[in-house]
Amino acid sequence: MDLLSEFATLTQDRFIRYVQFDTTSDKTVAGTPSTQGQWDLARALGEELRGLGLNDITLTEHCYLIARLEARAGCEHAEPIAFFAHLDTAEEVPGKDVKPQVIEAYDGSVIQLSNGLSLDPAQDGDLAAQGGRTIIHSDGSTLLGADNKAGIAVLVGLAEYLQSHPEAPHGPIEIVFSPDEELVRGLPHFPREMIRARAAYTLDEGGLGNISWECFNAWLVELDFFGVAAHVGGGRGRWVSAAQMASVFGALLPRSEGPEASDGSYGYCGLISMAGDLERAVMEVFVRDFDTQRGEEKIKGLEALARSVEAQFPGGRVELRSQVQYVNSREKISEHMGVVEKLRQACRNRGIEINEKALRSCTDGSFLTALGLPTPNIFSGGRRAHSRLEWLSVQDMAAACTVVLELCRLWTEE
Repeated sequence: MDLLSEFATLTQDRFIRYVQFDTTSDKTVAGTPSTQGQWDLARALGEELRGLGLNDITLTEHCYLIARLEARAGCEHAEPIAFFAHLDTAEEVPGKDVKPQVIEAYDGSVIQLSNGLSLDPAQDGDLAAQGGRTIIHSDGSTLLGADNKAGIAVLVGLAEYLQSHPEAPHGPIEIVFSPDEELVRGLPHFPREMIRARAAYTLDEGGLGNISWECFNAWLVELDFFGVAAHVGGGRGRWVSAAQMASVFGALLPRSEGPEASDGSYGYCGLISMAGDLERAVMEVFVRDFDTQRGEEKIKGLEALARSVEAQFPGGRVELRSQVQYVNSREKISEHMGVVEKLRQACRNRGIEINEKALRSCTDGSFLTALGLPTPNIFSGGRRAHSRLEWLSVQDMAAACTVVLELCRLWTEE
């Protein structure tokens, strides 16, 4: 069996098993992890890794699972490296009762899902390129969970391979599964002092050859709209609806600067949530841009809109707060480009064409880099994340395994 086929065997069934854990995160919960399902998966992974012969495994009180493989004999000199994947799935789409659908030797036809949805290769070039490969997709009632259970399957598959192939060289390896990445809160309670590695990689989404080491700068803008309650029958000159103020603000957001109009190097302002009544309404807006100054200018534009809404509703009031969620990892990783170059070399050595681009989102790698652990991202085979149209190429997931295996070897050459 060739290496790609061996890794496909090591990951496919695992992935199908993992996605059936409901690990949807919950932004309304302040604690870490935010949901019980993440505990369930973390504990199951810990037992699975012990069953593979890994003995140095820690599950922290905040659901960070850390497993270590000691250096192979003769590779003790190598720098420790760490690999990360996250336990949770996004809450925008249901993640409970996932029913993964497997298509062997995909023939390039339209894939019909439930709810009138379909995967159409005519509209998805990545899918069109998967002829003859194995595709896994959801049935359309939920997301699939490749973000990020494909990354988890890659790392557990790698651990099994290394345990059963004593000839494969590697230095000290740390495998970390983290909670609540989708909540964009950073890494609360992350035990940085427990990580020996000085460089790391995340396995988080993306098609074959996709690697990244820079991302958006991100801000969360929270708005509070305060109205004035009065009897609607005698509201003239008194009545101010906070809900209507929020609606007007939302309508004033330029759609030409929204996520639906943004791609490539362009940032956006995206209305994420809105709720309210007569006296108070609340709103969340995501601001994203690769350039810090442009992002700050977008926030100033939102402040101007807030004052405009106040002017339209005498007696009403708008309060706006912004906070940084994460920053572009480009600056800090650029000081450690050897970490990136090893990733490039690993892809080249495996015959994989590199598609290097900035992430229009973030991974845990963004926060790890800010903590002083430079962490580029490696593809794991998933596409269309955070949607009912999410799908995975098993061969791309297996290819990610080969890249990680090659990285382990390259780090022994230091």
